[in-house]
Amino acid sequence: MYYAIMSEDVENSLELRMKTRPKHIERLKKLNEEGRVLLVGPHPAIDSEDPGEAGFTGSLIVAEFDSLEEAKAWADADPYLEAGVYQKVVVKPFKKVDL
Repeated sequence: MYYAIMSEDVENSLELRMKTRPKHIERLKKLNEEGRVLLVGPHPAIDSEDPGEAGFTGSLIVAEFDSLEEAKAWADADPYLEAGVYQKVVVKPFKKVDL
């Protein structure tokens, strides 16, 4: 089943986010190589593809896991959370609808 991992950044997280980004992306690439990623990406702080120094307000990951507990455990081990980029992470089941 898919799970949505919705994360909110702390204020002024850009510098810490960029410093930690390689480790964060490495985990996402592994999940993607396993064919489990549906959608990933950050939320720009402003209405722009490249928010520059405005940075980001959080991230969204929608990926496949065997259970809600597994999805939460994976989210809890995110380098952004460990480094203090994220102030809040919510994990919920996600049902993909084909239109």
